[in-house]
Amino acid sequence: MAMNNLFKNRAFLVITFSDLLQNLAIWIRNMAILYFIMDQTQGDPIAVSLITVLEYVPIFVFSFIGGALADRWNPKRTMILGDILSSLSIVLILAVMASGYWQALYAATFVSSIVSQFSQPSSVKIVKRNVEEEHVQSAIAITQSSQSLFLILGPIVGTFIYTTLGIQASMYSLLVLFISSALILTLLPKDEPSAAERSSLISEMKEGWKYVLGSSSLKFLTLLFIILGLSSGLISPLEIFLITERLGLEQTSVQYLTGASGLGLLIGGGIAAALSSKLDQNRTLVLGVVLLAVTTIGEVLSGWLWLTLVISFLSSLCLAFVNVIISTFLVTKIDEQMIGRVNGTITPMFMGAMLIGSSLAGVVMSNTSLLTAYILSVLVLTVGLIPGIKIKFDSSKDNVEAPIPADQELSRALE
Repeated sequence: MAMNNLFKNRAFLVITFSDLLQNLAIWIRNMAILYFIMDQTQGDPIAVSLITVLEYVPIFVFSFIGGALADRWNPKRTMILGDILSSLSIVLILAVMASGYWQALYAATFVSSIVSQFSQPSSVKIVKRNVEEEHVQSAIAITQSSQSLFLILGPIVGTFIYTTLGIQASMYSLLVLFISSALILTLLPKDEPSAAERSSLISEMKEGWKYVLGSSSLKFLTLLFIILGLSSGLISPLEIFLITERLGLEQTSVQYLTGASGLGLLIGGGIAAALSSKLDQNRTLVLGVVLLAVTTIGEVLSGWLWLTLVISFLSSLCLAFVNVIISTFLVTKIDEQMIGRVNGTITPMFMGAMLIGSSLAGVVMSNTSLLTAYILSVLVLTVGLIPGIKIKFDSSKDNVEAPIPADQELSRALE
């Protein structure tokens, strides 16, 4: 019944279809830029890790502001404008590349990351506003599964376009996909104007921090995000070296590794949708973190492609449960008027940690080894067990309340 209601929900369908187009665009971009820079720099780990750094620098900087503005702006218009700006940035990058400056490709990642900080919280707000709470977990699982489908298809399509048509064709395909997404988003229901009182942007950003600090679960969740970000950042730019260095294969074989990860997330999302409400969420989260650590070290120790793919699949299967549990908590336990600001408070912590890890990844590998970088990532990940145990998923134990305006705080103090 929940699935039938969701597939009749226009807002959910539009957001899902737009997400599919954007995810396909992102993966085509990721694969094309990765291969091109590998070719241009002869596989320099620092040059490759710079891609990830440029992706997360704007996320870290702009998500503070983007989350607060998403609570003030019309979410439908914000998302459409985001796709239009992404399209215009691709046109500019193509023009610069035509002059011979291939380094402009780094700007494609940079601009896309900035735009996402305004679009992503708006997308969450639309889901919160248009999907009934009892269907949110299914909606998140479906969205994650559909995104996972393009973890499988995206690298294949991206590799095909780059290897057969080249880097310019890859950029033109991004242009078509972003424009198509903008057109699809025009079908969203008309937004009702917000009745919330306007205050300064700085004040609203402070309210986001106050909201998070007022909940022990959100504080521990933020700490977990920081740990997961640092751990992920230490290895995410280096995955291609599992293929080229550890397994001795061609760089294009990285699409199989990404495909295995996507399949794991796809199947895991489906299983999570069916079982997560019946599981102890704290234990599932902790077990998921433990298994992520085990599979991470397994990937770098494997000397066979088939084993690496199996381990990558299992790792993503666990990650799917972790994602669904955390995402459901954030969407269902946070007031709609605060979603953007909370997202803009927690996300920079994750991205900042991932930025630090990504900045160190190439340096660590260049000065030690790929194995050392992965072991360091696992050691960081195991620390995440501590805050993971402390998060309370039962809202009756840890209510997440909206911040109290200053005048009401004074009245309460005097009572």
